[in-house]
Amino acid sequence: MVHKSNSLAHYCNVAWKRFSKYFWLLPNVLTAWWWGVNLGSKNRFYGKTVFRTEPDSIISIGNNSCFNSSHRSNLIGVFSPCMISTIARRAEIHIGNNCGFSGTVIGAALSIKLGNGVRCGANTMITDSDWHSDDPRSGKDAPVVIDDNVWLGYGVKVLKGVHIGENTVIGAGSVVTHDIPANVVAAGNPCKVIKGLN
Repeated sequence: MVHKSNSLAHYCNVAWKRFSKYFWLLPNVLTAWWWGVNLGSKNRFYGKTVFRTEPDSIISIGNNSCFNSSHRSNLIGVFSPCMISTIARRAEIHIGNNCGFSGTVIGAALSIKLGNGVRCGANTMITDSDWHSDDPRSGKDAPVVIDDNVWLGYGVKVLKGVHIGENTVIGAGSVVTHDIPANVVAAGNPCKVIKGLN
């Protein structure tokens, strides 16, 4: 009997995900249009993604990416919706094709560029700013570049001035404060290379 109950719950969850994909598509596409986001085709949304742009800024998103903003869409836990925003005039966010986000926050005051196939685990954050523009001690904004096929684990924070090379995996909970080369596994606070990938 327990097995049947679990199966029913599973099928209900699958049905909800399929329904949600279509239910949330139009509201998110309209929100992206309202904020001037250049949104490609075949992107999928589970829950409401938050878009915000400052005047003269750019958010460009490629094709076939997935935005999970609901706890039902990622069973490891999503604490907030995906939020993609420029926080200063002329800031830019460019996201490639075939990317995945779960409760991910991306905030740019200058420039953030994500390549193709970038995967962001639940509750990740990517920013090029200290978010304290009125405090001169916080330093200057610095661009962030994440190359193709990078995986960011659960709760990873990528801070300003960072370049992560292609095919690299960043372990859960890491705080990335400096460049990480291509084809490695890295983790920690601050994030350091653990081993190479063949």
